[in-house]
Amino acid sequence: MKTVREYIRTIPDFPHEGIMFRDVTTLFADPRGFRMAIDQMLHPYAGMRIDKVVGLEARGFIMGGAIAHQLSLGFVPIRKKGKLPGKTLSQDYQLEYGQATMEIHEDAVQPGEKVLVVDDLLATGGTAEAGIKLLERLGAEVVSVSFIIDLPELGGRKRLEAMGIDIQALCAFDGH
Repeated sequence: MKTVREYIRTIPDFPHEGIMFRDVTTLFADPRGFRMAIDQMLHPYAGMRIDKVVGLEARGFIMGGAIAHQLSLGFVPIRKKGKLPGKTLSQDYQLEYGQATMEIHEDAVQPGEKVLVVDDLLATGGTAEAGIKLLERLGAEVVSVSFIIDLPELGGRKRLEAMGIDIQALCAFDGH
């Protein structure tokens, strides 16, 4: 039986030379692989109180929606600046070259709600950190952040653990 890791395609030199891009679209396209990933992402939270699932743009929406459905919970998107129509809170974060901004609707979560944050890949942790900060500013409690892939050499896990965040990842890849 294949593991989740075996469904993930590696594309060398994308988006620039020297980058080994971990492509989860091959995992999503395979019904067995996709179901396996969702089931494995759900497993650590069996019996735990979670009020909402939060997905980070964009691939976090795919798993987050499926996980929210399986848990019969609401789903909340955290999006890039300018994509949400209602009143939002914004959080800037650093990219390799420059900065970006993530946003959440001001009424997306309520104070005291327990949320699970989902994304496909943990690299430097900047996007996840911005999402966590937005949720905490709204008074939510982030119970965990769940990823398909961790790239440990890029330091994201250490960054989020330093914030006191529980992190789950289905697999890890060396390098960038």
